[in-house]
Order: sequence, then C-alpha cells, then structure tokens
Amino acid sequence: MRLKNFNYSISLLVFFLSSSFLWGEEKIDIWKNNTNNNIETSNSSNKEIQEIDNTKVSNVIKSSEKIEIQEGNEIVSKERNVFGIFQPADYNFDLNMWSNTKAEDLRSSLKRLNKINLSKSSAEILEIVLFSFSYPPQGMTEKEFVNLKIDWLIKNDRNELIESFLKQNQDFESKGKAVQFLVDKNIASANIKDGCDKIQFIDAKIKDPYLEKFKIYCLVFNKKNSQARLLLDLLREQNLSSKFYDDKINFLLGISEKTDNKINEKNLLNFYLSSITIPNFKYEPTPKTKPEIWRYLNAANLIKLDDATNKEKIKELEIAANNNKLDKKLIFEFYKQVPFNLNNLVNAKNNYQTFDESDARALIYQKYLLSESNENKMDYLFLLEDLFKKSALNNVYPKFLSEQIEEIGVKNLPEKYQEAAQSRILTETNLLEGKIKYNDKILHQSKILKYFVEKEDKKKVQKDIDKIFKKILKNKKYFISAKDLALADALVNDGFSLPDNFKYEELSKKFEIPDNLLKLIDNEQKAFLSLKIVEIIGEDEIYQLDPETIYFLTNLLNKMNLVAIRNKVIISAFPERV
Repeated sequence: MRLKNFNYSISLLVFFLSSSFLWGEEKIDIWKNNTNNNIETSNSSNKEIQEIDNTKVSNVIKSSEKIEIQEGNEIVSKERNVFGIFQPADYNFDLNMWSNTKAEDLRSSLKRLNKINLSKSSAEILEIVLFSFSYPPQGMTEKEFVNLKIDWLIKNDRNELIESFLKQNQDFESKGKAVQFLVDKNIASANIKDGCDKIQFIDAKIKDPYLEKFKIYCLVFNKKNSQARLLLDLLREQNLSSKFYDDKINFLLGISEKTDNKINEKNLLNFYLSSITIPNFKYEPTPKTKPEIWRYLNAANLIKLDDATNKEKIKELEIAANNNKLDKKLIFEFYKQVPFNLNNLVNAKNNYQTFDESDARALIYQKYLLSESNENKMDYLFLLEDLFKKSALNNVYPKFLSEQIEEIGVKNLPEKYQEAAQSRILTETNLLEGKIKYNDKILHQSKILKYFVEKEDKKKVQKDIDKIFKKILKNKKYFISAKDLALADALVNDGFSLPDNFKYEELSKKFEIPDNLLKLIDNEQKAFLSLKIVEIIGEDEIYQLDPETIYFLTNLLNKMNLVAIRNKVIISAFPERV
C-alpha cells in the first residue's frame, strides 16, 4: 500500500519521529558494563606513525578519525577508521598496537585459537586484545579487520559484546550481519514476547532492514497494528521490504485472507513467519539446515520423531545433537520411543550387539531406565558411554552421564564405581570466585598481593615488602619458587625496592624466556605478544599453569608494560583461595 495523500504522509512522518524517539528513550542501561563511546588515546611509538610529523590527534577516539599528514609542502587530509569496544589505554595499549604486526600473523594466530576451547581467562585476554580500539595490522584492510572481529563475536555467541560494538561503531561493513545475529537470537528463543521486549533496547541509532522488519512484526505481535502499518509503508517506500515479507505481514494484519504456504528458509525471520502462518506447519531439518533454524526448531518444540523405527532419521538427529544443533536431551526422549519386545529388554546386555548402532543405544538406555539397583544402573551407563564413543558421538553423552550420576549420588554407589563415577561429573569450578586467604609464610601468597588485588597504597605495600621479605629470607629452609620470582619481578617493574640480600637477578637466570617471544618485545608487538600468551594459556585457567610458565608470562608482560593483563595473571595464579 502506497502513501496516498499529504495528510497521511505528515502523520506517518510524525509517528516515525516519535517512535524513533521512543526506541531511544526506552533503552535500559545494557551498556552499563561496557566502555564509553569515546576512548582516550595514548602516545604512539609505532614506526609508521613516527614518520607522520603533523598528525593531529585529539583526546578522543571515534570510529572515524580525520588526520592531517604533511606530504612535502602540502598538508593532505586523510580519514582512518578504528573499530572496537574497549579503551586501549585501560589495558596499556594504543591505537597502533597492531601496526608492527603483519596481517598474516594475526590471521594465523586466530585460526589456531579458533581450534582451541579457550578457558575463561584466555577468552577474557583475547577480547581485551581484539576489541580495543586500534588500527589494523600491516597488510589488512579496515573492512577485513572489522569483519574478523564480528565473525569472532558471532562464532563465540557474545551477544552483549555485539550490542556494545554496534553502539560504539555506527557504520561498518558487517553491521547487517551483526544485527541479524542479534535478531535471530531473539527469534530462536521461541519466546517472542521476551524477544520483542529485548530487541527494542538496541540503540535507536542502529538502522538495519532486518531489524526494522522484526520490529514491525513485534508491533503486530503486540496488537499495535496501526503503528505496524505505518512503519511497513515506510519500509516499502524505501524499497527495503520483500514480496514474501509483505505477504506474511498483510496476512497477520488481516489485510489479506490467504498467504503462501511455501516455507521460506532464506533467513530465520522468514522461516519463523512461515511457521506461524502455515496451518499444521511441519518441517524436516536436514544436515544442510542452518544452525539458527535448528535452534528455533528446538526451542519451539517443532522437532518430532514420527516414526521411531526410522533408523536413518534417528542417526541424522544423533549427528545433529553431536554438532550442537539439536538439544541433546531430545535424543534420549527419542530412544524411549524405539519399540523393543520383552525378550530383547530382558536380555539387553547379551544381545545389544546384534542390533543397529542407534537401536543398540536405545535398547541399553531403556534397560537403564528399567534397572532398580544402582550397581546395574552404572553398568548400563558406562556401557552406553562406550557405545556413543564407538560411533564418534562424543559430544552427545557426557553432560547426560554427569547428570545421571549426580542424580544417583556417588556416595550411593558401590565403592568400586565411585572413583570412575566421580571422574565423569562435569564441573565448572572457578577458583577466582573464592575468597583470598593471605599467607605471609609464602611470599607469593602474602598480603603484598593486596597491592594487585585491593589496589592498596604503595607506601603501605613497601612496608609490607620490607617486613615480609626480611622474615622469609631469615628462614634458611625457605625455597624461592618461580611464583615468588614472578611476584618480585612485578614489584620491581612497578617501582618497589627489594632487600639487597634478595638476589633476584641471580635467581631468575635459571628461567629462560623463549626467543620468539622476546623478539616480539624488540619489535614492539604488544597486541601480538598478548595473543601468543592467550595461545599459551589455551584451555587452562591461569591458576592451572605450572609455576615456570607463570614466571615467564609475567616477565614478558612486565617487559612490554602490559600491567593490566599482568595483574590478571597474578590475581589468578598467586593467591590461596578459600
């Protein structure tokens, strides 16, 4: 429907302006934990920038910065873009943190990191490095640099950081991809009411056709049809709608009585509109089905097993669960539906090997459910574990097994099963949550750590250093550990004085720092060194690393004056926690 008269145009304009204002006014403070839009710059030491004599640097970093460069007798104005979330100065970086690094080195490092299941500590450092405002590495365009950031956020499902990135970087190449990901996350929850409530809090300045389409649908969902029609007309005027979308919204608005029954899989919004407008909607996902559609089907309980004897279908669903597309719990619900006669169930342990792999798992699972003694239950749970491993479905079973053992209770098992059962329980222990217990008998656990943990006054810390070092050095039996040396190295770096009889330099000679990492320091590659440290930490939490590794990590960070990241290492690795 086109705008037909001047009055209607005026009313549309008034509504659009007011609605835009409302989107902005209704924002909750979802950005509270993120940095401000403007980021203070720090002094650059990059060789490339040293050649620019008349660069005008303001005190504020924006996504787009105009700089003036003197070329001969002529001053040329050029625009450089920086994209990020965090203030580089907060982590001892600057805009040129990547400028001495080659693009291929960054690509290769991220490729390796994408293959690692990074620990919480590793991921935190990676985010600091990757999302501090900066210029791209040598040989990398601004477009590739920002795409690399957005791809990482999407792959790692970092919703809050995506929202913050959108707020702080108004225009960038992959903005549409980022917005669509956030919209799809809301749709995939299958809780449209909450989805519509959340999506309106995305900053009103962020304009994207996919987002606007979802907002229009939300107005329809909330029975605000007149407002939906006005925004829909505006979308059409801008040629940003589509034949499919118009058909579905017209049907939902009651403008048309019929709608196309063809399922549209182009994107999740189209698929969702298909699912709510087609009577008796039925869809069979395949290995080629998009992950976001799988998530929606899961949440909306639209995945059914109509024929429990269809072995190929069950295998497809098992593979989907193993690839994190399907809720793993559904697999066990499907196993319950597989028909077996009484004789098969009674003799399950003896004849399961005669069945197809998926049927064998279903049979043993049903036998587990029928078992009465905890000993028998554990026998079948461990057997089922072997069957999943045999079919390379290693991702389906661990969490289920852990939950079943916890439900039974390790203490309720025969002693011969307890150790094996305990080892299968999945835990997410985070020692950083424990309360610190200072121990002045051990140097790296002493109250000197208050300087790093509680930001204690330097004069008070120096007094503690003098007192505690003196006490410990009197104990001839005390062994100076690698962590003690790492603490001493950090204190010296921060300007504290150590007792003369503490032979730090002599003690530190027994620890060698890898030459390839020292070269990064010589080349002033702060950001890339930090990525290397993320690779070293990898899947471990920092407190799980051996003392020698802790030492050379803190030593490297001190040499590059990356104090903020160094403090993260110290706070994780040194204290004794309750």
